[in-house]
Amino acid sequence: MPSQPDIEFGITEARRVLGEVFAPWIQDLNLSIERIEYTPPPEAQDWQPGALIRMPFSERLCRNGGVVCGQALMALADTAMVIANLAANRGYRPMTTVDQTTHFMRAVFSSDVLADARVVRLGRTMSFGRVTLLSAADNKQVAMVSSAFAMLPG
Repeated sequence: MPSQPDIEFGITEARRVLGEVFAPWIQDLNLSIERIEYTPPPEAQDWQPGALIRMPFSERLCRNGGVVCGQALMALADTAMVIANLAANRGYRPMTTVDQTTHFMRAVFSSDVLADARVVRLGRTMSFGRVTLLSAADNKQVAMVSSAFAMLPG
């Protein structure tokens, strides 16, 4: 999918890319883009472009004991960082994950999960980011993720 710089980039365009670019099993997670940020607010000092993505709770995402599995959380974080990169680039740009390190802090039971993804540094060929995963039930942090993406030609 080529970049379309003449189209205003916003949440509608980000949702379109989410529905057209990602693998069907990612689409089966029913992720929703709640917010994208690509313009710093007035007087922001330590602002970073990013996105807020919601993964709705489903028993299909749980392992034994009713805990949302780590694989689903990692897929959410990876997808959220792609959307955050779209926001930072203000449009679609091909990329691939180079590294993702996840630190799980506590289990998630019967709750949607929010991914607050931020682009820490966007370069010509690489992007570095962080994702905070939160339980939507109590807004407590469940994992922190750092990642690196290679920006691909095209």
